Amino acid sequence: MPDHLSLACRGGQKPRPALPPLSMAFQPILRWSGAGRELFGFEALVRGPAGEGAGSVMAQVNHRNRFAFDRCCRLRAIELAAELGLAGTGAALSLNILPGAATASEACIRATLAAARRAGLSRRHLILEMTEQEAMLHPAQLQALMDGCRALGFRIAIDDFGAGYSGLVLLTRFRPDIVKLDMELLRGVDADPARRVILRHLAAMCAELGIAVVAEGVETRPEFEALRDLGIQIFQGYYFGRPGFEHLPGLAA
Repeated sequence: MPDHLSLACRGGQKPRPALPPLSMAFQPILRWSGAGRELFGFEALVRGPAGEGAGSVMAQVNHRNRFAFDRCCRLRAIELAAELGLAGTGAALSLNILPGAATASEACIRATLAAARRAGLSRRHLILEMTEQEAMLHPAQLQALMDGCRALGFRIAIDDFGAGYSGLVLLTRFRPDIVKLDMELLRGVDADPARRVILRHLAAMCAELGIAVVAEGVETRPEFEALRDLGIQIFQGYYFGRPGFEHLPGLAA
């Protein structure tokens, strides 16, 4: 990790808990419209400094360094994406807020915005992702955080939507800009009439509410075609492109 980034991750000279070395991979997110496909964004995914999987990095995260690690991941993702030319693609950068750290202070979010400015990225380039479970565990704190993020110009995404039992309550209370469907909800949708009914109505409801829907974890062409027929336009998954370690990959499909 570069020295200046290490300092920024730790919030200056004040001693902070030790953090695992890390870097980032980027997975493409594709929008499909009548005019064809276009790049919607990239999700930043934590990796070890030599491309090691997220599990090996997360194993070194604990209650003492969780908040500093969460912040460091976002700063590293912004810096690296900017170096790789994200601004020239017109794509968004989707940044995860670590489960258990979603009650981070406004100062931490402002640090994310400051990093984007230094990197030459507009705040509208940035999407902050939080899980459905996190939203319901800390609703009051998360509501305040989301309000602050919106005031700063960030878009908000709820990840793993449909994994729990609180989806409709969550949409009513938080009104996210984007929901990312849990992959288990859409797996095998091409061969499952019940899933298609659920997803068709969910996509229509979100469209009426002005919430974008991302089908995450799409792995096959039949899944993609079934989801597109149901009215979903934004996709992420191995069918379109695997995460690229320290580069912004093209689209495979």
